[in-house]
Amino acid sequence: MAACVRAGIVPVLITGDHPLTARAVAERLGIASREETVTTGQRIREGTAGELTGVRVYARTTPEQKLDIVEAWRGAGEVVAMTGDGVNDGPALRRADIGVAMGRRGTEVARQAADLVLADDNPATIVSAVEEGRRVYANVRRFLLYGLAGGMAEILVMLLGPFLGMPLPLLPAQILWINLLTHGLPGVALGAEPVAPETMRRPPRPPDESVLGAGLWPRVLFMGAFVAAVTLVAGVWARETGRPWQSMIFLVLGATQLGVALGSRVRPGSLANPFLLVAVGVALGLQVAGVYVPPLRDLLGTEPLSLGDLAIACVLSGLGYVVMRAQARLWPERQPGAASVAGGAPGGRSSRPTRTERSG
Repeated sequence: MAACVRAGIVPVLITGDHPLTARAVAERLGIASREETVTTGQRIREGTAGELTGVRVYARTTPEQKLDIVEAWRGAGEVVAMTGDGVNDGPALRRADIGVAMGRRGTEVARQAADLVLADDNPATIVSAVEEGRRVYANVRRFLLYGLAGGMAEILVMLLGPFLGMPLPLLPAQILWINLLTHGLPGVALGAEPVAPETMRRPPRPPDESVLGAGLWPRVLFMGAFVAAVTLVAGVWARETGRPWQSMIFLVLGATQLGVALGSRVRPGSLANPFLLVAVGVALGLQVAGVYVPPLRDLLGTEPLSLGDLAIACVLSGLGYVVMRAQARLWPERQPGAASVAGGAPGGRSSRPTRTERSG
């Protein structure tokens, strides 16, 4: 219950038991305080209960009233998750946004009506599922930031390069090689990033929020423009000093994107996601090989760089990591406001609280 509250999920108890039993359970679990009102099915039936979303504990409720409570919370714009195990929980489980049934002692009706079934009958599993869902969602946004920024940088380099004296900044084979290396293994590895330490201390996101919302688009535009700027500066410098500028652009553009991938890690400086480190290392090695290995040079149309030029390219590429870490601190993701959410629980002889949140 404490983990739910910290995550912005409001637990609500709905039971068919006596009001004193419901109050004792709610107080012990931290669902409601001693001063809060316990609404009964009798009051709901008589119309004296007031707003159904104004209380956290409901006792002596019927299956129809459980359904009404779920509908009331949904009507208030909340996303409702309900746990249940009895036949009388079936209608409310079906109507809730997320119906969760008990797998061991739950009835067949409850399991069939629910969206999820807890194999261990442990409500703590719901908290773990919420945490995993938030991790997956955060990693999707992390990959979108990385992938869209890299794609934008490549477009800007190809569009602005001719205006800076570089008629064809990159050959088609070189662009394809960069995309394969940056969006291949590193992109997949970003999906394995662990959950951020503060994830379960944030309120849920509004269900109507775009996956690119909460300030992600400005970050994509900023990082894309930055990677393109670093690449174009390297290309112009190489052209002005008589160096193989196209190979310099090829190396810097790919390596800088890999630096951004490293800077996207949830826990930098740790081995929390070794797959990403290996993926970036392999991709960087292949990127450098595209400039120095003769068969790849013939395939990609590149020229070898001197060791000094390679060192300069590595320093410029390292800016991708530095700026990615800096903008994550200086330009944090906008957090949603505190959620006001409700959930229902099964009733009858065994009552379990349910939880709801604005997004899964």
